[in-house]
Amino acid sequence: MKAIQYNAFGSSEVISLVEVPAPEVKNESDVLIQVKAASVNPLDMKIRMGYMQKMRPVQLPFTPGLDASGLVVAVGTGVTQCKVGDEVIVATMGNAYAEYVVANENFVSLKPKNISFEEATSLAVNIGTAQTILFTEGKLDKGHKVLIQGAAGSVGATMLQLAKNKGLYVIATASGKGVELVKSLGADEVIDYKTQDVSTLVKDVDLVADCAGGETQAKLFEVVKAGGKLLSIAGMPSAELAEKYNVDARFISSDLSAKSLEYGLTLVSEGKLKPFVAKTFSLEEAAQAQDFVSAGGVNGKVVILIN
Repeated sequence: MKAIQYNAFGSSEVISLVEVPAPEVKNESDVLIQVKAASVNPLDMKIRMGYMQKMRPVQLPFTPGLDASGLVVAVGTGVTQCKVGDEVIVATMGNAYAEYVVANENFVSLKPKNISFEEATSLAVNIGTAQTILFTEGKLDKGHKVLIQGAAGSVGATMLQLAKNKGLYVIATASGKGVELVKSLGADEVIDYKTQDVSTLVKDVDLVADCAGGETQAKLFEVVKAGGKLLSIAGMPSAELAEKYNVDARFISSDLSAKSLEYGLTLVSEGKLKPFVAKTFSLEEAAQAQDFVSAGGVNGKVVILIN
């Protein structure tokens, strides 16, 4: 089968298209999927650059890709959640930039019938991350106030929709075309972070969901109420500032299991949560796809079309 691999860490120049044996079902919980589309996530580039080797080591040669959508073509003897022929979404945490991928059934979800494969693959990491931040770790419920930093990005836009469907009060930061996007998704307040200072405009939120990271993260401590939370997917928050402001501040790893995706995918099926695909590339264009995401400013998901 065709797959993307690299044999060394570095820029997108290390990426190459190769022919490798197709994976096979080996365990009773395995699901073999013919990949139709795979999404490009910022973590893909961090892994490729070698930045994650201490936290999340990979062996070379490595095929990137954290999630995909496609058709089930074989299942292990113990699989009960899907069957051959099903259209599915899968969180793989690697190996998705390929024509076929094997995953444990606990990370395989049925694709909502009202969306395409390319839309479906844009959702797994987004929904799993949003669910983890807002509800599993954030413990938010109706009426709570959340600030989403970077709400126009692919994860942020999904998080905003999940939050509004749960009755949360949402303050969203964005810039450029992203301002209109987050307004259209129902944000209660919108702050243009390029022209406005969020730390002077917002106070006493229950949770800051930081999807952007960078130097601006330090100012986010000022908007959280004492005893509140600052949860980040973009960088480790300062322990000193957490103590100073009495804030529970942590870097969060996403739960991408099928169970974590249930609520979000139900909303998708009901037409209450929209996927956003910014641009598509072919498998042969995987390097360009990663560079496009790395350049920043993308509102929505970048997707690689495979079969």
